[in-house]
Amino acid sequence: MNTNEEIKEMVKQKYSEIALQDQQTNASSCCGSGGCTTEVYNVMSDEYDHLEGYNAEADLKLGCGLPTEFAKIQPGNTVVDLGSGAGNDCFVARHETGETGKVIGIDFTPEMIDKARSNADKLNFNNVEFRLGDLENIPTMSNIADVVVSNCVMNLVPNKPKAFSEVHRILKVGGHFSISDIVLTGDLPKRIKNAAEMYAGCVASAIQKDDYLDIIKNSGFKNITIQKEKPIIIPNDILKNYLNEEEIETYNSNQNIIFSITVYAEKLDECCGPTCC
Repeated sequence: MNTNEEIKEMVKQKYSEIALQDQQTNASSCCGSGGCTTEVYNVMSDEYDHLEGYNAEADLKLGCGLPTEFAKIQPGNTVVDLGSGAGNDCFVARHETGETGKVIGIDFTPEMIDKARSNADKLNFNNVEFRLGDLENIPTMSNIADVVVSNCVMNLVPNKPKAFSEVHRILKVGGHFSISDIVLTGDLPKRIKNAAEMYAGCVASAIQKDDYLDIIKNSGFKNITIQKEKPIIIPNDILKNYLNEEEIETYNSNQNIIFSITVYAEKLDECCGPTCC
């Protein structure tokens, strides 16, 4: 069993490698939901190019949903993107919040921060910033955000209750989040759970859907709503890297057990946890 720190280091190393890839190489290997299946995280990504503010250079195809599309961002809002990667969701959020708002991207991979800052500089955005930080200790003041978004990243955090308590802390009263993530409705084979690539793809670290929603509820959030849900089908050409033919057949005989969900919830008071709600 990997320790929390080992999991963090495993994920950080994988995402550093992705950030350092040449953009052309990345474009040919990260094909999203409709293309090649060389990596599990490519299978889950949704297409962003219909959204205003989309920037192709910032889209590394690492998400599993479109949280900014559902986030109800208003002009002048302060938006915090957790696990901001190369900046894609931040730039979509910036289009919605406009020049009078502010967008803060948080990522724990230095290479991703560098890439995002470079992309922001090219766009001449002066109200989008990127900060290096851990989602179990988000580097912002309390009660700063009108909206929090995150795309397939909260799942990578070993201590998910701590991460969601931090989301509650940084949101203003009356604020809300829209978060896309991977959850399970069944059990995964052990060899998938222990694979670094499956951690990077948010599969190995996924928890049961009901447990995930309970963590959100126990962090003090209200009006919890699933805005979108879709099954994630891992193709056999990826499964064969971890399972033999018989294990693949058994896995595929089960109903879909991996899902992408986009969850919305609101902070309506200063409560943070079940003891005060």
